[in-house]
Amino acid sequence: MSSLVRHVTVDCADAYALASFWSAVLEAPLADDDRPGDPEATVLAPGAGLLFVTVPEGKTTKNRLHLDLQPQDRTRDEEVDRLLALGATLVSDRRRPDGTGWAVLADIEGNEFCVERSAAERAA
Repeated sequence: MSSLVRHVTVDCADAYALASFWSAVLEAPLADDDRPGDPEATVLAPGAGLLFVTVPEGKTTKNRLHLDLQPQDRTRDEEVDRLLALGATLVSDRRRPDGTGWAVLADIEGNEFCVERSAAERAA
């Protein structure tokens, strides 16, 4: 039997705060035992969860790994607006006038991620 990805782990300055941000982004719960100040916090996302671990050093360079999000019940642009309202920042807008492309955002600790078009937008 092959291995499964259980978690994608992200080093961060505040595990609970960053996990709470991603919990809102993914509309997925935190683990029941996660509390503010904990050195680790987990978002129970479908598939592989996201594990956030507090470390002493800060982020220094561009991510070598990032998440690509595809909205399920809204458009890419609606999702970008929602994530900006949650505290994300726009790093690079790669959306094209014809509706293709994506947006590069950063979470509350500067970790980049992309928002792609929804399946419905791709099918249109």
